[in-house]
Amino acid sequence: MTNTAYSPVVLPGEPGDVPSTGSNLNPIPERYRFLSGSMLKLIACVTMLIDHVAAYLVPRNGPVLFKIRGMAYNWYTIYRAIGRIAFPLFCFLMVEGFLHTSNRFRYGRNLLLFALISEIPWNLVHSNKLFLPGSQSVYVTLFLGYLGMCAIHYLRDNVPRMSLALFALIDTSYVIGCDYGMRGFCLLIALYLLHRARIFQFIAGCGYLNSLTKSGIGFFATLFYNGKRGFIRGRWKYAFYAFYPVHLFVLWLIKY
Repeated sequence: MTNTAYSPVVLPGEPGDVPSTGSNLNPIPERYRFLSGSMLKLIACVTMLIDHVAAYLVPRNGPVLFKIRGMAYNWYTIYRAIGRIAFPLFCFLMVEGFLHTSNRFRYGRNLLLFALISEIPWNLVHSNKLFLPGSQSVYVTLFLGYLGMCAIHYLRDNVPRMSLALFALIDTSYVIGCDYGMRGFCLLIALYLLHRARIFQFIAGCGYLNSLTKSGIGFFATLFYNGKRGFIRGRWKYAFYAFYPVHLFVLWLIKY
């Protein structure tokens, strides 16, 4: 049976689609949207670094600094709470990159390349071994999300094939042990499908990650995104790609 036997599905990212600046269903007036893509990248990298410093170097049972509603906070819990901001921003930026890149093949190639590069420092910082089966870095999660978006975009006229591809990718994210697992993959797909409605991205993201006070800050920041690239341009974008494996490698050197 040919693809024309199925009714086309109206999906984001098609020719003539509206710019993904959140102009539709964004409660923040456009004049107050001051965060460029580069600023969001910088916030994501800094909060991720804080999170990973705590995860790999800071003792979990350190002295209690204060309590809020009976919950004790030390440096570890504070740093990890700040780190919850990072993943929503990386997911949002990945979706924006997919929607606006001039070359989707090259975009996916770069994600795959840095996913492969990141595996060694990821394995080292987690186990001090070169190989760690059953645990993959967040770059692998992002690359599977990229494949899922490709499946939605290029198989939109064939719903059964598109659904089969998405289910296979969801299963893969679980089997190989991606960072954030199936939740991370599904979040990427949800953000892609909801990219015209920034407020729905915020609601869906907070609900899916089950954290309004932590991950919600990251999603809240996306409401102030102005759709501009910012100061990270040209070859400097590869510094953003490289930050992840480089900082993991440095943390491994410090830890061991």
